[in-house]
Amino acid sequence: MTSPKPKTIQTMKPETAAKKLGVLLSATPAEFQAGVVSRDELNKLQSTPPAWLADLRRNGPHPKQVVAAKLGVSISGLIRGGITGPLTTAEIDALKAENPAWLERERSIQAETRKEALRLKQR
Repeated sequence: MTSPKPKTIQTMKPETAAKKLGVLLSATPAEFQAGVVSRDELNKLQSTPPAWLADLRRNGPHPKQVVAAKLGVSISGLIRGGITGPLTTAEIDALKAENPAWLERERSIQAETRKEALRLKQR
């Protein structure tokens, strides 16, 4: 009989953990950037976020996938609109208030894409 092997702790790079948390790695504390994050630590950060994480999620700067989601466009649409870097919540709100032509166009493209995907799924 063989004895059961002890479970290995699953870890990930800080870049991966930041992406899963929806935050920009460069905006996280140095100790987060320097180490590895275990699956248990990630789960704890998600369930009870510390002040720095809650602040980053609330105020940014946000990575492009979060910016795209908040504006209702694709990442490609952001790039076509000239947005290539992270934005803060205030900058996103200002863009929404300004509602430039490119944003309206990209939102309509995104809406059409979603409609088409739903139509194909229902076939």
